[in-house]
Amino acid sequence: MSNLLYRLGRSAATRPWVAIGVWVALALVVITSSVAFGRDLEESFEAPGLDSHQAAELLAEAQADEGGVTAHVVLEAPDAAAQLAPVETALEALPRVLSTASSVSPEGEVALVRVQYPAIEDLDATDLDNLKDAVADLREESSLTLETGGDLFFAFEEAPTGLGEVAGLVVAMIVLLIAFGSFVAMGLPIGMALFGLVVGVTSMKLVTYLTDIPAWAPQLAAMVGLGVGIDYALFLVTRHREHLALGMSVPEAAGRALATAGQAVIFAGGTVVVAILGLLVAEIPFVTGGGVAISAMVLVMVLASVTLLPALLGLAGQRINGRRRRADGSEHRPSTGWYRWGAHVTRNATAYLVAGAVFMIALAAPVLALNLGFPDDGTKPESRTERRAYDLIAEGFGPGANGPLVIAVDISRDASVVTPLAEAVAADPGITSVGEPIIDVAAGVATLVAQPTTSPQDEATQETVARLRSEVFPAVLDGTGLDDSAATAHVGGQTATFADLGDRVQERMPRFVAAVLLLSFLLLTVLFRSVLVPLKAVAMNLLSVGAAYGVLVMVFQWGWAAGLIGVESTVPIVSFIPLFMFAILFGLSMDYEVFLLSRVREQYRRHGDNTRAVIEGIAGTGRTITAAALIMVAVFSGFVLGSDPVVKMMGVGLATAIFLDATLIRMVLVPATMKLLGDANWWLPGWLDRLLPELDAESIEESQEESLAKPVEVPAAAAVSHSPSSS
Repeated sequence: MSNLLYRLGRSAATRPWVAIGVWVALALVVITSSVAFGRDLEESFEAPGLDSHQAAELLAEAQADEGGVTAHVVLEAPDAAAQLAPVETALEALPRVLSTASSVSPEGEVALVRVQYPAIEDLDATDLDNLKDAVADLREESSLTLETGGDLFFAFEEAPTGLGEVAGLVVAMIVLLIAFGSFVAMGLPIGMALFGLVVGVTSMKLVTYLTDIPAWAPQLAAMVGLGVGIDYALFLVTRHREHLALGMSVPEAAGRALATAGQAVIFAGGTVVVAILGLLVAEIPFVTGGGVAISAMVLVMVLASVTLLPALLGLAGQRINGRRRRADGSEHRPSTGWYRWGAHVTRNATAYLVAGAVFMIALAAPVLALNLGFPDDGTKPESRTERRAYDLIAEGFGPGANGPLVIAVDISRDASVVTPLAEAVAADPGITSVGEPIIDVAAGVATLVAQPTTSPQDEATQETVARLRSEVFPAVLDGTGLDDSAATAHVGGQTATFADLGDRVQERMPRFVAAVLLLSFLLLTVLFRSVLVPLKAVAMNLLSVGAAYGVLVMVFQWGWAAGLIGVESTVPIVSFIPLFMFAILFGLSMDYEVFLLSRVREQYRRHGDNTRAVIEGIAGTGRTITAAALIMVAVFSGFVLGSDPVVKMMGVGLATAIFLDATLIRMVLVPATMKLLGDANWWLPGWLDRLLPELDAESIEESQEESLAKPVEVPAAAAVSHSPSSS
């Protein structure tokens, strides 16, 4: 593989306009095809097989209004009932509105209008815009206090675009400028990543021909893609400049950068893709679609790194080093500070390993209290109309009014059960009221709308849903699911759907984690031709992911320092976030593992001294990994500044894990562990050695061994004994 990458990098750098032209043509084809033939992205959060999904299917078959999307318009006035008529009239006149239903609180000061829309597949963002415009006109005409919320907002409301994302990109530019000391060197990773971002995002509508892609996936894919794209380019540009400092020509330096760091990029990107595609095991369609979208973005970034970037390096020539390039190339030598640090850690390996592991386990411990659910509108800032509507509904009608349960009953075999079932549901201690049954004899479906006594995200609401399914329904329906002649009932609605998704995630999580760990281990075994190094990598990455989960629990469930990031109340962890976070973080953590260990292995193969190789690996990559991590943390932290708790969770979790991974894991626990394992790091059974493909091209390394194998030069004051006996 190294030989192939060497030829690819040298060719692209020698004829840069050819590679750039191919990428421009590809971008034009993708953009044009997406506009002309692309399919719309999905807004659904369905998961086949769940009880709530069965309810949705029954309602859809009956074309029941309750199976569609709802919106809430809440009116507050001393005599709210008297103000209802013009509001309902205006809302009923909106396009695609099926019906409206109003109610007034017992005190008469709060009125609620539920606006019923068809299924989400028949709607788009213009429906939300029409609702907002109608409410704004009503406010102006009557000076009424009107607030809005509901499923329609959840489906189509986009979080306000703040300065967070832009700030993350600016910080990335500053870090690159400091790391490289050259505007050209800084601009290449940013330019390549942004170009890849355009191609990746616009391709999403074409990927839908393979699988449904959720509408929120491009934003998450862009966040990950921007981070990995800049990181991959950073590592390649760093290697390229090191080779230029050794006196190589620009094409030769680009070829060798791709042959060494490029191979690490391919395997790092491959590990990210494998980890994310592990989401297929979850068997949740929208989760799978999101994973495919992110994987497609990462693949685009890997391809751009090994084809487009070498062309840009060839085009930049010697200007990539800036005006103040030192003649002796000393600015590209391994850092003496990192050299000292590596020697210090290996001398005190046991102490650092124990202390670091205890700290990481302590951070991960709160994961035992992880509570999966979905933040409702009550968790949004009070500046949002959805939050104000939520509070008014809870105040006027009770907290459960914000999350009604929609019960679909299949009465095609027995229609006599509707009344006793409605009475039994109303008698449940977790239900405050049940609406009049809506019976569609032709479709064989009856619909009950029940209001819980507790809020949508309250654990007691989930217990109520479980009790209805396991106790109330069987008691009335006489053996539901066992007797083919009996009626069946299913609990649906957004509250039940998200509770079911949480249960599905917890059920599938062990299988998903096992699949990702196994595939990642196999990939790293092939790359490093070792058994213990991949095992160590898997264990370390589990620590960083576990710590990220623990921090999420502390911040969002327990409220520790939540106010600092604009979270006004405790919230459960969104059900699908642990899946996505594990896949993304495990893959990204492997990036740094691959880049560090690739350098360690290179050094070990040259002189066979494990401890020295570990120190030299840290000295050669410490500065670059730190810069890469700062960029990732900056990009992910930008999302913490948003107003959506879901986006905040992703930002906090990803930024925390990357920070810990690039500092405590990569620069403390990894070298300490590798020092203690010694030469056993590189042990591989003979039978396995014969089975694994050989990826290293010895001819490349040996052809200019003298230039590539220069020893790490450190001043006498920085020299530290690192022989196996002394360290």
